[in-house]
Amino acid sequence: MRLLIADDHPVFRDGLRILLDLLPEIEIVGEATNGKEVVIKASECGPDVILMDIGLPGINGIEATRQILRSNPGISILIVTMYEDDDSIFAAMRAGARGYVLKGADQDDILLAVRAVSSGGVIFSPTIAHRALAFFATFTRTRAQVFPELTEREREVLELIARGDNNTIIAEQLIISPKTVRNLVSSIFSKLQVASRAEAIVRAREAGLGQQELD
Repeated sequence: MRLLIADDHPVFRDGLRILLDLLPEIEIVGEATNGKEVVIKASECGPDVILMDIGLPGINGIEATRQILRSNPGISILIVTMYEDDDSIFAAMRAGARGYVLKGADQDDILLAVRAVSSGGVIFSPTIAHRALAFFATFTRTRAQVFPELTEREREVLELIARGDNNTIIAEQLIISPKTVRNLVSSIFSKLQVASRAEAIVRAREAGLGQQELD
C-alpha cells in the first residue's frame, strides 16, 4: 500500500510516520504540509491512500480532496483531523473521502481505518458514525414531511434547484438524462403550482431545502 501523509503539524506527522512504518505492507511515498502540495504530490507519487488533515494551509483538506479525486478517482482518502462538527464531516463525505477519524483515536483505530479504505471500504470513528446516522435519520424523516405531494426523486431535484443548480448539473448529479430532468421539473412546477424556477426556489428554501449547501 502506497501512502501519502498530508498534515501541517510536524509532531503529528512524525507520529503517523513512526506508527505506519511498523506495518510491512505500507510504503510511505511522500508527505505534504499544505493543500497545494498534497494535490501536486497526489499526482506525482501515485499513492493508494492519502491521510488528509482538514485544516491545511492554503487549500484546505476538503477542497484538496475534491481536486485530487477529480483527477485521480482511484485514490482512497482518509480524513484524519481534530474537527468533528457536522459541516466538516458532511463536506468531507460530499468531497469523496472514504473515511473520517479523529486525531485522538487510538493507534489501532487509525490502522484499522487505513486498511479499510485501502481495500475499498468506508469507515468512520464511532463518534462520527453515530452522528452521521442520527443526522441521516432526522434528514430522511424531515424530507418525507416536506412537500408530500412530490415523489422522492422530485424532492431530490427540488433540493438541487434550491441550491441553484441548473438542469445540466442536476442530470450529472443524479445520473439521469437532461430530458428526464426537464420532465421532473415540469411536474414539480405543476404540483407546487409555481410558474417559474425562481418561485420554486423560494418555496423550497422557505421549507428548508437547499440551505445546508448554501451555508
